[in-house]
Amino acid sequence: MFADRAKIYVKSGKGGDGHVSFRREKYVPNGGPDGGDGGNGGSVYFVIDEGLNTLTDFRHIRKYCAGNGAEGGKRNCAGKNGEDIMIKVPAGTVIKEAQSGKVIVDMSGENKEVLLLKGGRGGSGNQHYATSKMQAPKYAQPGQPAMELELLLELKVIADVGLVGFPNVGKSTFLSKVSNARPKIANYHFTTLNPNLGVVDLDDAKGFVIADIPGLIEGASEGVGLGHEFLRHIERTKLIIHIVDAASVEGRDPIADIYAINKELAAYNPDIAARPQIIAANKTDMIYDEENAAANPVQLIREEFEPQGIPVYPISAISGKGIRELLYAVQNRLDALDEPPLVFEPEYVPEEHLSVQNEPLTVSYDAENNEYVVEGPRIEKMLSYTNLESEKGFRFFQNFLKENDILKQLEELGIEEGSTVRMYGLSFDYYK
Repeated sequence: MFADRAKIYVKSGKGGDGHVSFRREKYVPNGGPDGGDGGNGGSVYFVIDEGLNTLTDFRHIRKYCAGNGAEGGKRNCAGKNGEDIMIKVPAGTVIKEAQSGKVIVDMSGENKEVLLLKGGRGGSGNQHYATSKMQAPKYAQPGQPAMELELLLELKVIADVGLVGFPNVGKSTFLSKVSNARPKIANYHFTTLNPNLGVVDLDDAKGFVIADIPGLIEGASEGVGLGHEFLRHIERTKLIIHIVDAASVEGRDPIADIYAINKELAAYNPDIAARPQIIAANKTDMIYDEENAAANPVQLIREEFEPQGIPVYPISAISGKGIRELLYAVQNRLDALDEPPLVFEPEYVPEEHLSVQNEPLTVSYDAENNEYVVEGPRIEKMLSYTNLESEKGFRFFQNFLKENDILKQLEELGIEEGSTVRMYGLSFDYYK
């Protein structure tokens, strides 16, 4: 069974606690502190494994935990660091925070290995707290806590071109003809139960990667049939080849089919529907009245879609007729587009959300300067990683103020519109 989605739990290692101990040797009855530092907790990494092409492994193992750091010891001995954990995923896996659905990282492009959750730092031993006034400190720093997340993994295959069309229009046959892919082919609906990738090699051209997406039907975007399960796999494609049964072997209207599929694409993701398309009018070897232009279905398809800027190429996936012309047209279109593969931008940074949740934050009124002051490690860290000059960054900043009840506390202090709010050297005018 092809698996392209999985939900897993990951946890970094807790930092080891610092140790409290004192030097005890013969003739040294009152030695100084010698408690060692705790070890750092293990971190959680995600790494691309080129040998993987599904998320099947995550159906059997759903919990991944890095090792905890060991406590420090006597005689300045540091605790052992916890072991990191390396989680292998196929290229194209998008890692999301499960509850919000926000993207953490897209394992494609330059993202070959990513640190997702950093292990907690080990605590300092009591040797670090000795001063001239306190020569025998009896406390040490605890290790930083672990970070944990529930993740949603989604595999979105990386291909330049996506094949779409109703079941049984010849997509798998076409893919097997033009590439090194060998999909299962038979004469019944939904033969293809998983996306098939193939590499198309062309003489005197770069070639491209093509993905056969399982047949769509009307209502697929709403969950009818199988197609909706795989629509995510054409989100990265730059161009779509729309294969249609021009001969109407099953009695379907090819023009109506094209409109129906495009409607499903638009319902799922309007950006996909807006991608450049090329129509491959397949099964022309089964059109017996090619001489009658008025009745020739290929001509009718051209008259309908070429005025819309969608070129139509007649082909026969069985005999290979017209395929060469189609492939070079596809390559020329890809060269003209010259766009880098789509990489989904991060929307959620775990360390920024998880490490500041329990840190202090205060809201107060400075009567001397007539300003409302927000300060504390939590707000300081948020401002350090937020670009307030960008629309997205400022919107995140506003949500942070709301979610942490800062706006509510300011209102309780009697803030009015136009009042000044100061946060670590930055001043803002308050408006609802």
